[in-house]
Amino acid sequence: MTTYLIIGVLGLLLLLVSLVVGDLLDGALDALAGDTFSSAVIGAFLSALGFGGALAEGLGAPLLVSAPAGVAAGVGFGWFAAWLTRLLRDDTSGTSPRTDDTVGREAVVLTAIPADGYGTVKVLVGGHEMRLNARLDTDHPIPVEPGTRVHVTSTVSPTAVTVAPTWRELG
Repeated sequence: MTTYLIIGVLGLLLLLVSLVVGDLLDGALDALAGDTFSSAVIGAFLSALGFGGALAEGLGAPLLVSAPAGVAAGVGFGWFAAWLTRLLRDDTSGTSPRTDDTVGREAVVLTAIPADGYGTVKVLVGGHEMRLNARLDTDHPIPVEPGTRVHVTSTVSPTAVTVAPTWRELG
């Protein structure tokens, strides 16, 4: 049982170091199935192998049963670590929305937009709230009050857009 526990503790240490420092094997195993093998995946595999084997042995299983049980647990946890790592790596929701992403979306006026000047609007893009300066589209030169729903028609700059009242607000 001591060997299994040592393997499990070494796997936990590898996991801890990879969480603090980053992937220790970054690029070293790229020839083997891309990002499948990383220090997090190997650490998860070793931890589950060690602790799974120790659990099986502690329940009275012989070596011919405890070793495959540990390997099966290691493969399961290693796969889960690879899946989770890939999921986090491929996540693009952390990218900040750009002003161009607001075109075509509905916004709410925060400060009044005069016929010949700027006000501010709030637009939701992918769960991110953007507050932008806004001027009225040339086709709709009627001042718009706070709370009015508008439609973003184009971008003026990285911090400003043009808007037009929605059909609900006009009717």
